[in-house]
Parts: sequence; structure tokens; C-alpha cells
Amino acid sequence: MNWLKEVFGTEKPIIGMCHFKALPGDPDFNKTKGIKEVIKAARHDLHALQKGGIDAIMFSNEFSLPYLTNVHTETVSCMARIIGELMDEIVVPFGVNVLWDPRASLSLAMATDAKFVREIFTGVYASDFGLWNTNCGEVIRHQYAIGAENVKLLFNIVPEAAKYLSERDLVQVAKSTVFNAKPDVLCVSGLTAGAETDAQLISLVKNAVPNTPVFANTGVRTENVEQQLNIADGAVVGTAFKLEGVFENPVDENRVKIFMDKVKSIRKIERSSLCVGADII
Repeated sequence: MNWLKEVFGTEKPIIGMCHFKALPGDPDFNKTKGIKEVIKAARHDLHALQKGGIDAIMFSNEFSLPYLTNVHTETVSCMARIIGELMDEIVVPFGVNVLWDPRASLSLAMATDAKFVREIFTGVYASDFGLWNTNCGEVIRHQYAIGAENVKLLFNIVPEAAKYLSERDLVQVAKSTVFNAKPDVLCVSGLTAGAETDAQLISLVKNAVPNTPVFANTGVRTENVEQQLNIADGAVVGTAFKLEGVFENPVDENRVKIFMDKVKSIRKIERSSLCVGADII
């Protein structure tokens, strides 16, 4: 668990999502406004997250709907350009997520010096995007081949809009994933972006793999963050930071600040409890 504090500078980190608007090649890309409009929107969200006090940021092509499992070159190239143009303005640790292509995510991480990636690395799924297969062995070998072995891997074991084809339950999936693939973090999600993660599922996974960090991956809000962080080792937050809590809207700095102020108060209480416990011992 020590690496969490080394990378994020805190325990129980909150990773805020910087969702890129549709990119060239995506169905919803605005050809009239072009890539500069995507960069402008990303810059706004980056600064809103940082001014709001976020611990880390993850850049993703969230509006490249419908998603691909073998992402086209132009998508990764555009993501690299956007991050490159923002690089001097990024003051917190950051990661990347090229939906849904783990090889592309690792390549982008290596090109931009990202600290972590989040992806679907393992499993076979029936999804809204068709039959969704993975090859973790090839992906990890790609990671080492390109010199990205220090990039932390956040494994999403409950992929959004998809169902595991095997009959194993989530506890079995968590245990075998940790044994076979040695993830740095397991992410537990709801059905879609913004859907609340079942606290009971987080608890089951956490108890099954106590030595592996477990993050709540979707649906964490100001109203439930205390409950989620009582179990999870961190969280990824996107929709809750958007204006009026609407997925399609830009990030609202004030919503980020209110959320992070609550998180910081939770951390203070936990630290105080630990200090009291140490004094008693």
C-alpha cells in the first residue's frame, strides 16, 4: 500500500477525470471547431480540478462513443497532443485511459510520463461493444518492451456496459486476477459512468485481496464518499465533479472543492483515530 502515498502524496487518493471531448475520427467530433476546441475544454477541466484541490487526474477519451477495443492511431495521437499542450500546466500526478485499449493506454503513458493507467486487462465479456476479449500476457509484455514497467496498473474488474462470460463471482475474479496478473489496484465499478459502486461489492473484494488496493471506480459523490472511503483505498471520480452533476457538462470547480474538503476532513478524522490508538497501545 505504501506506493499509493509515494505516487499520489496522500492516503486514500481521489483521482479526478478529465474527459476529452470527441476526437478526430469519433462520430461526435466537431469538425467545425476542430481539435483546438477539445484542447480548450480539457484545459478548463484540468484547471477546475486542480483549483478544487484534486489529488490526481486521469485523462481519458470518454466521449469517443461508441468505444473501440482496438483504438485507432489518430485517437492516441490526438490524446498525446492534448496532454503535451497541457503538460506545463499539470501540477498533480496524472494517468491516462484510452478506452478500451490497454496497449494504447500504456503507449500513451510512456509518451507522456503518466504515472498510471486504468484499463480492462483481464477477462472475456459480452458487452454493448460486442464480444470483448483481452490478452493480459501480451499487454504486460508490451509494457516491459516499451520501458513502462514503472507505470502503475489500475485493473477495472467490473467493466462498464459488460458482463463477465464466466460463471465465477467477483470474489473469485479478484483473487485469480491478483494471483495471475499482480495488479497495482483493483477498480470496482457500477454499470455505467456515474453509476454508484455497490459498497458491499467493494467490501467483498477488499476482504478477498487485503494486500491489494481497491478503488471505487464510479458513482462516488459528496453524499456517499465517507461510506465509500471507509472501505475503499481510493476513488476515481468523474460525473460528480461536473456542472449540476451531469456527465456531459464541464467540470465545476466549486463541486470539486466541496467534495475534496469533505475528503480532507475524513482523512483528518482517520489520522486522529490512528494517533489515539497508538497512544493507547
